[in-house]
Amino acid sequence: MSLEESSSALPLPPGDPVVSAGMDIAMKWGAALGGPEKLKIAFEALEPQLKREHQIRLKQLEMQREAAEREAANTKATADREAREAQAKRQHVLRMTGLCVGAVISVVMLGAGIYVSKDVWWLAILLCGPSLLAMGKLYVLRRSDAEDMKDLSLSARGATNAAGQAQPPAPPPV
Repeated sequence: MSLEESSSALPLPPGDPVVSAGMDIAMKWGAALGGPEKLKIAFEALEPQLKREHQIRLKQLEMQREAAEREAANTKATADREAREAQAKRQHVLRMTGLCVGAVISVVMLGAGIYVSKDVWWLAILLCGPSLLAMGKLYVLRRSDAEDMKDLSLSARGATNAAGQAQPPAPPPV
């Protein structure tokens, strides 16, 4: 009785080269071990080893997946940190630029007010008065409230009224 006759499996198509090669290998193993019973025992002994290898491979895949997730999280955290640092740098540059521009405008307004004070007193009041403080607050503190504008207009009006009531300076002697 041969191996093919004792098999309870369905007959295979005779022309399939893969099936026939597999059958040849199985028959050689069966003949080398001394029959199908010993082949079955060998496969049963091999099964626990295959299960262990499968479990090891599953653990390796799980560890690779976890490592990939950690790497992705680290990459995202690094990108977020770099974005925050770039934003902080831009904010710093913006604030320092505003501070410099506010200082330059304030100094120019003060100098211009002093320069024109002899000839055009009302312009000197506008340049050196509350508008100087309002511009400084706008550029340096980056704030402008509605009350600031009311205070600015009231104090500018009061300063011009007071200056208008004062005696004009005497004309220079000719």
